[in-house]
Amino acid sequence: MVNIRRATMEDLLEMQACNLACLPENYQMKYYFYHILSWPQLLYVAEDQGGKNKIVGYVLAKMEEDAETSHGHITSLAVLRSHRKLGIATRLMRAAEHDMVECFGAEYVSLHVRKSNRAAFHLYSETLGFKVHDIEKKYYADDEDAYDMRKDLRSHPCKRGGKGLTDSLASGVGSLSIEGASDSTPSNADDHAPSNAAGDSGVDQYAEGDDRRGKRSTRGGRR
Repeated sequence: MVNIRRATMEDLLEMQACNLACLPENYQMKYYFYHILSWPQLLYVAEDQGGKNKIVGYVLAKMEEDAETSHGHITSLAVLRSHRKLGIATRLMRAAEHDMVECFGAEYVSLHVRKSNRAAFHLYSETLGFKVHDIEKKYYADDEDAYDMRKDLRSHPCKRGGKGLTDSLASGVGSLSIEGASDSTPSNADDHAPSNAAGDSGVDQYAEGDDRRGKRSTRGGRR
């Protein structure tokens, strides 16, 4: 069983390990502390409860400070290759979006994704409803361009006073069985991604993170 729950301080090392296994965009531990101390509601982990309670995925999110319009930002999302095609990334994202609206009244949520990461782009655009707002040239440390994507949250059930529905949605991400998942019919965007979505390196191509390492002096510094 995989359980989706809010992250705690004790999860940060495993979140960082998951990040290092999945993404070229990596962060110092202080950046994880900055997120969880500032926005503890917006960090979620996927925990495989099949024995060792291993963290197999996470979403690292925040609210943009000093913004005229209240909005959230997805700093990093990753799921280990061993647990892909189970809809975990979708559930992590929806949990974070729910609390952005419920706790902070977010009007929209933004993220960046590499132009070459077609699987992640498919997840964000087709399943989660994000749209391309802009293209940021040479955004990443290796000079690859990024799509600046946004999702309007003004029509989120929380905004319409549908607290009962959103509570149900939040509880719905609580757990899912992964036993026999390879034989099940896929139901999410990451399930329908191209078969080559994960490279030979084992990197989870659904994962995505912000990175300006080549353009700043401190890795993982605040954006």
